[in-house]
Amino acid sequence: MTAIDSTTAIDVSRTVGVVGTGTMGQGIAQVALVAGHPVRLHDAVPGRAGEAAAAIGARLDRLVEKGRMAPADRDAARGRLLPAADLAELADAALVVEAVLEQLPVKQELFTELEKIVADDCLLATNTSSLSVTAVAGALRNPGRFVGLHFFNPAPLLPLVEVVSGHATDDAAAERAHATALAWGKTPVRCADTPGFIVNRVARPFYAEAFAVHEERGADPATIDAVLRECGGFRMGAFELTDLIGQDVNEAVTRSVWESYFHSPKFTPSLAQRRLVESGRHGRKTGHGWFSYEDAVESPRPGTRPDAAAPDRVVVQGDLGPAEPLVGLIKRAGITVVREEGDGSIALPGGAELGLVDGETAFEFDDGIIYFDLALDYEKATRIALSTSDSTLRTMPGAVDEAVGLFQALGKDVSLIGDVPGMIVARTVAMLADFAADAVDRGVASGEDIDTAMKLGVNYPAGPLEWGGKLGFGWVCALLEALHQRYPTGRYAPSLATARRARAYDEAEGR
Repeated sequence: MTAIDSTTAIDVSRTVGVVGTGTMGQGIAQVALVAGHPVRLHDAVPGRAGEAAAAIGARLDRLVEKGRMAPADRDAARGRLLPAADLAELADAALVVEAVLEQLPVKQELFTELEKIVADDCLLATNTSSLSVTAVAGALRNPGRFVGLHFFNPAPLLPLVEVVSGHATDDAAAERAHATALAWGKTPVRCADTPGFIVNRVARPFYAEAFAVHEERGADPATIDAVLRECGGFRMGAFELTDLIGQDVNEAVTRSVWESYFHSPKFTPSLAQRRLVESGRHGRKTGHGWFSYEDAVESPRPGTRPDAAAPDRVVVQGDLGPAEPLVGLIKRAGITVVREEGDGSIALPGGAELGLVDGETAFEFDDGIIYFDLALDYEKATRIALSTSDSTLRTMPGAVDEAVGLFQALGKDVSLIGDVPGMIVARTVAMLADFAADAVDRGVASGEDIDTAMKLGVNYPAGPLEWGGKLGFGWVCALLEALHQRYPTGRYAPSLATARRARAYDEAEGR
């Protein structure tokens, strides 16, 4: 059996076969074609491969019109693109990538046939996002040359490719697949074959925590999305993003990962999202999801507090931890800051105390505690979320207005949300960091690859491990432990990976 060369990418003179000519298949074929390979397209439905080739040619025309491709390169690429009426026409391929139905028997049958046709040094790859790479390869006589090449849609535009090693994948095959994706201008990351791979595993809390806050009536979807964007730095909020993805698609991925982890509470799906799917409100594609997309319906606005007077003086008690940059912003706003020893809070003239969210709730304390949410960057954030108890709202409304006015003086819009533990950004970031740390310690991928995948695959403003390190895993662990006390289901219990990082930090600090 011919060994697979792990040292270099597949030569551009070698043919790449693509089986399945839907959106993903066409996108992958275009990537390989633009990289210089001859490409053969096959589809089980007669005539569809030819239609796909024509569609790819039309997209190349648009690249020329936009000045992103030379006409000569377009013409050469068209000459290298051929429909294949029969799988046998892929016999000389050096790589065959499959993008057919997400059904295990269908994929296994396809690769069993391909194995009889292609040479022993041909890489076989699946673009699956939800099935086990190991399971797909389980029917093959040589599963060592089988890998996952998970492109993100649209494949020609998005740089990330997850290179997934199944249980039997040879290192040489994974390394050559990685080198090939890199040669195609992509950013490949290596990962083990676990449910959700990197992105669909680590990203679950981004959706789950937003939905949980909504289900607890902490805030409406528009407000939660605004806080995630304008305070957390995320490009889109969880509700608008799942409307774009499709509620049915997003919920199916969440359910698949949850079931694959034997119903672990860490991955529990949202009942509110399930009801949305059952109602047929799948997002933009149906005209209604969390939000309405009908022309006559105005987009909902986030809850924003009216203007309030800022205090002229505050007392900062102790170090504010991740929120310490606020002190400089307050001074720049012309507000007098007095520093005292204390537990890390901001005392307001009206008697209330502002504290960075810590996973506890305001109603557990005497009147006067007002929490503010975590921000990616307090200087750049344009919105902040506050929460307090109903009792404080009744007995100290002036203090709440002082807190609102203070942040408005710093140039922030202010959203007052319900008294939910962990608020919005803090619980989301802590869970993302915990999931990422756990994935590293379980050998899913390296920390660098996880951070890269989350920044490129879902446009996070920072990698979750980078973010957790900046906050300090001691802070992350403490927040999760507080959440776990208030939701004792196991969902928020810090992973051993997070606990170890927190302990290492404490030891380094001599605590």
